[in-house]
Amino acid sequence: MSRRVLGLILVILSIGMAGKSQVKVGFEVSFIEPQAHYAEIEMNISGLVKDYVDVKMPVWAPGSYLIREFAKSVEGFSANANGKALKFEKVRKNAWRIHSAKASAIKIKYRVYAFEMSVRTSFIDDTHAFLSSTSIFMYPDGQLKLPSTVKINPFKGWSKVSTGLEPVAGTKFTYKASNFDVLFDSPIEVGNQEVFEFTASEVKHEVAMYGMANYNQERLKVDMPKVVEQITSIYGENPNKHYTFIVHNLSVGSGGLEHLNSTVLGVARDSYVTEKGYKGFLGLVAHEYHHLWNVKRLRPIALGPFDYDNENYTTNLWVAEGFTSYFENKILLRAGYKTEVETAQAFVTDIAAVYNKPGAKVQSAAEGSYDAWIKSYRPNENSGNTTISYYTKGSVIATLMDLEIAHATKGTKSLDNVMHDMYQQYYKKLGRGYTDSEFKTMVEKISGISFTDFWAKYVNGTADVDYDKHLGFAGILVANENLGNQEPYLGVASKKIEGLVMVSSILRNSAAWAGGLNVNDAVISADGILLDTLLEKMPLIATKKVGDTITLMVRRDGIVKEIKLTLTANPNIKLVAKFDDVATEEQLKVRKAVFY
Repeated sequence: MSRRVLGLILVILSIGMAGKSQVKVGFEVSFIEPQAHYAEIEMNISGLVKDYVDVKMPVWAPGSYLIREFAKSVEGFSANANGKALKFEKVRKNAWRIHSAKASAIKIKYRVYAFEMSVRTSFIDDTHAFLSSTSIFMYPDGQLKLPSTVKINPFKGWSKVSTGLEPVAGTKFTYKASNFDVLFDSPIEVGNQEVFEFTASEVKHEVAMYGMANYNQERLKVDMPKVVEQITSIYGENPNKHYTFIVHNLSVGSGGLEHLNSTVLGVARDSYVTEKGYKGFLGLVAHEYHHLWNVKRLRPIALGPFDYDNENYTTNLWVAEGFTSYFENKILLRAGYKTEVETAQAFVTDIAAVYNKPGAKVQSAAEGSYDAWIKSYRPNENSGNTTISYYTKGSVIATLMDLEIAHATKGTKSLDNVMHDMYQQYYKKLGRGYTDSEFKTMVEKISGISFTDFWAKYVNGTADVDYDKHLGFAGILVANENLGNQEPYLGVASKKIEGLVMVSSILRNSAAWAGGLNVNDAVISADGILLDTLLEKMPLIATKKVGDTITLMVRRDGIVKEIKLTLTANPNIKLVAKFDDVATEEQLKVRKAVFY
C-alpha cells in the first residue's frame, strides 16, 4: 500500500470519526397536562448525516426483569427539520424511522402517558412527576454511547427536581448523561418533594420525600448513614460522588429499584411510626443501597452492556437479588437495628418459606433466575406449585454458603470476603460481569473447599436444606414447632368476591388438589352448612381430624357440583432459632464471622 493511499484512508477515517463525535442529543421534558398524566418530550439530534435515523424506546427497565413495552404509552410522534415536517414510519414495535434527508439537525416530539405508580414505571399527576427514564426517553439506534442532556420544565407551582444525573453548570434543571446507559439508569422526580441531605462514607446523599408521611427527618439523618457505612465497609470503597434516594410515601407502598447512583423506594406512609415498620424501611434502604455494588457493578455477565430491545437472560439473579436480601439482615445487625437472635430467626424464616413452597421442589434457583422474564413477573394461580423466588431461595443459599465458608476457614473468612474479592476482580480489574462458574471458583478459593456438591444441591437442584447441619456450624439450634402437627388442612387459598367464596389457588398434593377442587370454583356450602367465611378458616375444620372427609358444594361454570375432600395434615414447617448455651469456641468463631 502506497503512502499516499494510506494517507487518504487515514483522512477519511478521521473525517468519519470527527463526524461521529459531533453527534449531539438533547431532551426537553414539559408538563402541559399533568392532571391527565402526560409528559411532552422534545428530542433534538444533530450531527447525523444518514438519509434516515431510527429512534427506539427500551422495552424493559434494568433491575425489573419483565418486557413492559414502554412504547405502548407513546403518542403524537412527529419529526421536523428547520420547521419542515419529516416523513417517518414505525419499523418495529419500539422503533420509529425518520427520513431526515441528511438534515444536519432534527427535532422529534412525542407524548408519554404515565399513570402506573410503581418504582419501575413513570407516574404523573397534578402533584408531581416521577420519570422512570427507560419509559420516557428514546435513543438513536446503535448510538447508546452518545452523551445527552435533559432539560426539565417543571409544571407551574413545582419547584424541585431530584435525580442522580449530573447537573449542567449554570443552567437550572438541566442535566447531562455520559451515555444512554447512564440516562436510563437515572430516574427523575419533579415536584415539591421535601429534600434533606446527609453525608456518609464521604459521599453526599440527598433524600427526596414525596407524599405525606410521619417520618422523623432528624432520626433518618442518623440512621440511614449507619446503614450506608456498614455496606461500604464490606467493599472497602464507595463508588459514588453523590447519591439520591427518591422515596414515594403512599397509602400502600413497597419495594425498590436500584440504579447506578440512586434508588426509588415505595413506602407505606404510616410505616415509620412502628418499630417493625421503621426497621422495614431501613431494611429496604440496605437492600437497594447494597445494589450499588451487587448488580450495578458486580454483576452477572448478561446484565450489561444491556440489550434494551430484548430479554437479558442470566442464571444468577439468586446472587444479584437473593444475596442482597440476605445481607439486609446482617447490615441491620451491624448497624445496631437487629439483635443476633432476630438475625438468626430471619435466616430460618427464609429456609421455612422455601421449604413450604411446593415450587421449590420443581424449580431450582438457577432456573428461577433464567425464567424470571416469563414466570416470576407473570404469576398465575399455579405459580406457587411450579416456581420459587430467586430472592428467598437466593437468601437461603447465601445463608448456607456463608456458614460453609466460615466453618471451612475456622471463622477467618465469610461471604463478605467473596463479595469483596468478586467486586475487585470483575468490576475493578476486568471491567466485566462474572459467569456462574467464576462465582463458584471464587467461593472455592475463599473457602478452600469444593462447592460442586453444594451447587448441584442448592443452585442447580431442588434439595431440601439440611438446616440443622448448617446452622449447627454456628451453634444455632433450630426447632420445628410444627413437628408432629396433625392439624387438618385443605391446602387452598380463597377470597370473597361479591359475597361468594372463590377458590384462588390450590397447593400441590393437598386435600384440595387430590380431591379435584378447582381455582375459580365458588364454594356454596361445606357438609351442608352455607359458607360465609374463607375455606381454611371454616369453623367446621376445627371439628375434624386428619383423614376425615368433608363435602363441598361448588358452582363451576354455572353448574353446581359436589366435591369430597379427605383432609390431610398440614405439611408446612415453622422454624424457630435459638443459640446453643454450650456452643464451642469454634462455633462461636463461625457465628462471629457470619454475623460481623
